[in-house]
Amino acid sequence: MSSGLTCSPLKYSMGLPARGQGLQKKLFSVVPSFGLSTNLLYCERNGLAASIWRYKQRVPSVKCAMDATFGDSRNDSTVIFPRINVKDPYKRLGIGKEASEGEIQAARNFLIQTYGGHKASVDAIEAAHDKIIMQKFYERKNPKINVKKKVREVTQHKYVQAVTSRFRTPSTRVIVKTSVAFLVLGVLTVLFPTEEGPTLQVAISLILTMYFIQDRLKTKLRAFLYGAGSFAFSWLLGTFLMVSVMPPILKGPRSLEVTTSLISYIILWVSSTYLR
Repeated sequence: MSSGLTCSPLKYSMGLPARGQGLQKKLFSVVPSFGLSTNLLYCERNGLAASIWRYKQRVPSVKCAMDATFGDSRNDSTVIFPRINVKDPYKRLGIGKEASEGEIQAARNFLIQTYGGHKASVDAIEAAHDKIIMQKFYERKNPKINVKKKVREVTQHKYVQAVTSRFRTPSTRVIVKTSVAFLVLGVLTVLFPTEEGPTLQVAISLILTMYFIQDRLKTKLRAFLYGAGSFAFSWLLGTFLMVSVMPPILKGPRSLEVTTSLISYIILWVSSTYLR
């Protein structure tokens, strides 16, 4: 019973896709509305079908976001340490040989955290770490003497530099001339030792030293001072070495004097050639 009210059907418009023609609109009546004519639902392309499509597309995005936040364990477990076959433990961990124990531990922890899903990588990192730690421990227990460092420290000392500053390298002609002269003198001393010792050869060595120094420096006073000082120092040093340090080298009654003369010739040759 309508009681004077007009009755008109409600019209629903739902968009359904049609093949080849985009979206069709179909209208159909559902129930009378007693004079109320209202379109309650109007679905177009962005309606129900589009919502379902957007939901399906959103699911992979959520999964990707979760993988980025928490990590994909399936992929991380296959990451292999790129330096797994490097033999040098320092290069394997990516540190220098002067690295401290804190830097070594930090490098090890970082690599373990990065490649912890691969057992072979973890074993390689741990092996390199243990080898470096044991090597550091051994070096602390048995410290090595750095020869180059010691030599550099000695040569840079002010007293050593003061002494070395008094020497310089001359020309090749001077080196050859002095070398031949003292070499001949040494051969004569060994071949013709006398009962009194190599007194004559020693006197000749002093004269040669003064001559060569004067020839290079062009000053008689310095030649005399350098020659006499070198001669005295060479004989004192040679005697000390033969008596207290070195065993007898030559045989014979005058072996001590002959060997001391040979040592003094070496020092006199250095003075004659390199003193300035």
